[in-house]
Amino acid sequence: MLKTKKLNNICYFVTDIERTARFYGEALGLPLQRMQNEPGEPDWLIASTANGIDLLFFQAESKPGNSPVIVFDLEEGGIDDIVEGLAEQGVTIVTPVSHSPGGWSAEFADPDGHTLSMYQTAEMPRQLKTMA
Repeated sequence: MLKTKKLNNICYFVTDIERTARFYGEALGLPLQRMQNEPGEPDWLIASTANGIDLLFFQAESKPGNSPVIVFDLEEGGIDDIVEGLAEQGVTIVTPVSHSPGGWSAEFADPDGHTLSMYQTAEMPRQLKTMA
Protein backbone atom coordinates (compact mmCIF):
# COMPACT_ATOMS: atom_id res chain seq x y z
CA MET A 1 0.00 0.00 0.00
CA LEU A 2 2.81 2.46 0.84
CA LYS A 3 5.68 0.62 -0.88
CA THR A 4 5.83 3.09 -3.76
CA LYS A 5 5.29 6.18 -1.62
CA LYS A 6 8.09 8.62 -0.98
CA LEU A 7 9.21 9.44 2.55
CA ASN A 8 8.64 13.17 2.61
CA ASN A 9 8.74 14.54 6.16
CA ILE A 10 9.77 13.80 9.69
CA CYS A 11 7.47 15.62 12.08
CA TYR A 12 8.56 16.58 15.59
CA PHE A 13 6.28 17.73 18.40
CA VAL A 14 8.21 20.18 20.56
CA THR A 15 7.36 21.92 23.83
CA ASP A 16 9.00 25.26 22.94
CA ILE A 17 9.10 26.39 19.30
CA GLU A 18 11.53 29.27 20.03
CA ARG A 19 14.02 26.96 21.77
CA THR A 20 13.69 24.56 18.83
CA ALA A 21 14.35 27.39 16.35
CA ARG A 22 17.51 28.39 18.20
CA PHE A 23 18.79 24.80 18.38
CA TYR A 24 18.11 23.69 14.79
CA GLY A 25 18.63 27.11 13.18
CA GLU A 26 21.51 28.58 15.16
CA ALA A 27 23.29 25.64 16.78
CA LEU A 28 22.93 23.19 13.86
CA GLY A 29 22.77 25.81 11.10
CA LEU A 30 19.73 24.37 9.30
CA PRO A 31 17.82 26.90 7.21
CA LEU A 32 14.42 27.28 8.91
CA GLN A 33 11.23 28.76 7.56
CA ARG A 34 8.63 30.00 10.02
CA MET A 35 5.11 29.06 8.91
CA GLN A 36 1.59 29.74 10.22
CA ASN A 37 -1.65 27.93 9.38
CA GLU A 38 -4.19 30.55 10.41
CA PRO A 39 -3.88 33.96 12.06
CA GLY A 40 -3.65 33.54 15.82
CA GLU A 41 -2.42 29.93 15.62
CA PRO A 42 1.12 29.14 16.76
CA ASP A 43 3.95 29.23 14.27
CA TRP A 44 5.54 26.01 13.08
CA LEU A 45 8.93 25.49 11.50
CA ILE A 46 10.18 23.69 8.41
CA ALA A 47 13.79 22.79 7.64
CA SER A 48 14.56 21.37 4.20
CA THR A 49 17.43 18.92 4.06
CA ALA A 50 19.75 18.17 1.15
CA ASN A 51 18.13 14.79 0.48
CA GLY A 52 14.64 16.28 0.10
CA ILE A 53 13.21 15.17 3.44
CA ASP A 54 11.77 18.09 5.38
CA LEU A 55 11.89 18.33 9.16
CA LEU A 56 8.66 19.83 10.52
CA PHE A 57 8.36 21.20 14.06
CA PHE A 58 4.99 21.79 15.72
CA GLN A 59 4.54 23.10 19.24
CA ALA A 60 2.44 20.52 21.07
CA GLU A 61 2.61 18.19 24.01
CA SER A 62 5.85 16.33 23.56
CA LYS A 63 6.86 13.20 25.37
CA PRO A 64 9.17 10.36 24.43
CA GLY A 65 7.40 7.96 22.12
CA ASN A 66 5.05 10.40 20.36
CA SER A 67 7.72 12.15 18.31
CA PRO A 68 9.17 12.11 15.72
CA VAL A 69 6.54 10.87 13.28
CA ILE A 70 7.57 9.55 9.86
CA VAL A 71 5.35 11.02 7.09
CA PHE A 72 4.75 9.34 3.72
CA ASP A 73 3.76 11.57 0.79
CA LEU A 74 0.73 10.45 -1.23
CA GLU A 75 1.53 12.27 -4.48
CA GLU A 76 -1.48 10.80 -6.32
CA GLY A 77 -3.91 11.28 -3.42
CA GLY A 78 -6.26 8.52 -2.32
CA ILE A 79 -5.78 8.98 1.43
CA ASP A 80 -9.34 7.83 2.23
CA ASP A 81 -8.82 4.60 0.26
CA ILE A 82 -5.49 3.86 1.92
CA VAL A 83 -6.80 4.46 5.45
CA GLU A 84 -9.81 2.26 4.71
CA GLY A 85 -7.52 -0.49 3.40
CA LEU A 86 -5.29 -0.32 6.48
CA ALA A 87 -8.31 -0.49 8.81
CA GLU A 88 -9.62 -3.54 6.90
CA GLN A 89 -6.28 -5.24 7.60
CA GLY A 90 -6.64 -4.57 11.34
CA VAL A 91 -4.16 -1.69 11.50
CA THR A 92 -4.86 0.74 14.35
CA ILE A 93 -5.83 4.14 12.99
CA VAL A 94 -4.53 6.68 15.51
CA THR A 95 -5.94 9.80 13.81
CA PRO A 96 -8.51 9.48 11.02
CA VAL A 97 -8.18 11.57 7.88
CA SER A 98 -8.17 15.18 9.02
CA HIS A 99 -7.27 18.63 7.76
CA SER A 100 -3.56 19.40 7.80
CA PRO A 101 -1.62 22.45 6.51
CA GLY A 102 -2.31 22.51 2.77
CA GLY A 103 -4.06 19.15 2.63
CA TRP A 104 -5.03 16.03 4.52
CA SER A 105 -3.24 13.65 6.86
CA ALA A 106 -3.89 10.50 8.87
CA GLU A 107 -1.84 8.61 11.45
CA PHE A 108 -1.69 4.90 12.13
CA ALA A 109 0.32 2.63 14.43
CA ASP A 110 2.69 -0.20 13.64
CA PRO A 111 2.42 -3.41 15.71
CA ASP A 112 4.65 -1.94 18.46
CA GLY A 113 2.61 1.26 18.70
CA HIS A 114 4.98 3.55 16.76
CA THR A 115 3.03 6.24 14.96
CA LEU A 116 3.40 6.64 11.19
CA SER A 117 1.67 9.25 9.09
CA MET A 118 0.60 9.95 5.53
CA TYR A 119 -0.12 13.28 3.87
CA GLN A 120 -1.61 14.47 0.60
CA THR A 121 -2.17 17.94 -0.77
CA ALA A 122 -5.69 19.36 -0.96
CA GLU A 123 -5.47 19.47 -4.76
CA MET A 124 -5.40 15.68 -5.06
CA PRO A 125 -8.52 13.49 -4.79
CA ARG A 126 -9.07 11.83 -1.43
CA GLN A 127 -10.54 8.75 -3.13
CA LEU A 128 -9.12 6.95 -6.15
CA LYS A 129 -11.15 3.70 -6.17
CA THR A 130 -14.24 5.38 -7.58
CA MET A 131 -12.16 7.16 -10.25
CA ALA A 132 -10.90 3.93 -11.87
